[in-house]
Amino acid sequence: MGSGRVGASIAFLCVSNALDDVLLVNRNKNKAIGEALDIANAIPENSKFSIHGTDDYSQISGSDIVVITASVGVYMKDRTENIVLQVKMIKEIAQKIKQYCPSTIVLIVSNPLDVLTYFFQKESDLPRFKVIGIASSLDTSRFRYLISETLSVPQSSIYNALVLGEHGDSMVPVFSGVTVGGNPLFSMIDSRDSITEGVRSYWKKLRSFKSRSQFGIAKNTFDVIDSILHKKEITIPASVVLEGEYGENDVAMGVPVKIDQNGICEIQNVKLDDTESSFLKKSSEKIRNYIKSIHT
Repeated sequence: MGSGRVGASIAFLCVSNALDDVLLVNRNKNKAIGEALDIANAIPENSKFSIHGTDDYSQISGSDIVVITASVGVYMKDRTENIVLQVKMIKEIAQKIKQYCPSTIVLIVSNPLDVLTYFFQKESDLPRFKVIGIASSLDTSRFRYLISETLSVPQSSIYNALVLGEHGDSMVPVFSGVTVGGNPLFSMIDSRDSITEGVRSYWKKLRSFKSRSQFGIAKNTFDVIDSILHKKEITIPASVVLEGEYGENDVAMGVPVKIDQNGICEIQNVKLDDTESSFLKKSSEKIRNYIKSIHT
């Protein structure tokens, strides 16, 4: 759902890796068809799969996975800029999915990620473990990259980097469990402030050089699709509606999850220090306030 930069990039990875048949759905039919015609030239010679574009939602019938990257517009200063229109859009998409493929697994990429994950799950009536917001894994990739750049070490030497909470300005990089070359990260940095700010504002820095990000989130989303279709478990942070986990109810936010062919199979508990626990509570409250603002 959505054939912009992110949707097209995810589709390209799926097609070029001969993952499965892909359907691009876009309100602008020509955009969907055009991207499909372009990506079709990346189909490997030995692939049995194809890609097509449409504006006809009924064609999603029987889909194993639906990825939502659609947007009503581009946000410039904050991911919640178009929140009312985005929630309206996600509810409409939820009704289409409820009508045409009610047993699918849904991966949400559109922003504001956590708010849309929450409203989609409520509107679609899908089990909460079949509605997965893909963003905290991207934030984790950015966290790992910034640690690597700060310390001038390869990313392969960094273990247990994790970002939880909102995919937004209150996201929580978890420093306390990170090791670099077997040593605690805290023994190698003076404070967490600069890296935390760097992770939270990464998208703004990126946009000062190009229009917006696409490849990082595409690869993180592709990895989840690949694990579901090939029945391989993957452990990442992702947004899911919580029912008591991390002391939170009736809110969606990024937490560590294990995903298999059925969607999320486990929400994992990770130990947080007092600062991280406090930040996570504030992050959940921020998301909850956004959700309440839509209700009212």
